[in-house]
Amino acid sequence: MMKQNKFKAALLAAALLMSSGTALAESNFWLWLVTFSRQKEVQPVTNKTYQEECGSCHFAYPPGLLPGKSWVKLLDEKALNDHFGENASLEKDVLKEISDYALEYAAEKSNFKRSRKIALATEEGDAPLRITEVRYIKRKHHEIPEKMIKGNKDVKSLSYCNACHTKADKGIFDNDTVSIPNYPDWD
Repeated sequence: MMKQNKFKAALLAAALLMSSGTALAESNFWLWLVTFSRQKEVQPVTNKTYQEECGSCHFAYPPGLLPGKSWVKLLDEKALNDHFGENASLEKDVLKEISDYALEYAAEKSNFKRSRKIALATEEGDAPLRITEVRYIKRKHHEIPEKMIKGNKDVKSLSYCNACHTKADKGIFDNDTVSIPNYPDWD
């Protein structure tokens, strides 16, 4: 009798998850649920071309920090002609490789927990063009005083993830790896 009740409770929990917004963001919730390789953070950048091309101008943001709809807009040929005030045009074959990689590892396709949260935060509305526009990212940084970011010559903006997240290149953005330059005692 006890086993039946536990089984019923598990079925009820699964049904509730499937009917919630969480399940809607999972393109294949059941596969995600039983995938033991899912991780806590974000898949680090693994594509050499992406790392070299994007990382030559700024931190090469892991694709799991944005949904696919954002990457489609950001990696459009015309958009790259004016990529936040810079010409970031790429050869067609290079652009295709980078686009394919970004879309394959976009937030909604990731097994990584933080990327899944970003996918949920961006599933409705317009595609954010900046990681700092993602509701989840804003919420995670809302307690940090502006003087520690914009007023900090070694940080300048939340877009410089690796200025404070010491393991950002490994896809780790948790609080334990944060060190805000010029504010060593801030917690």
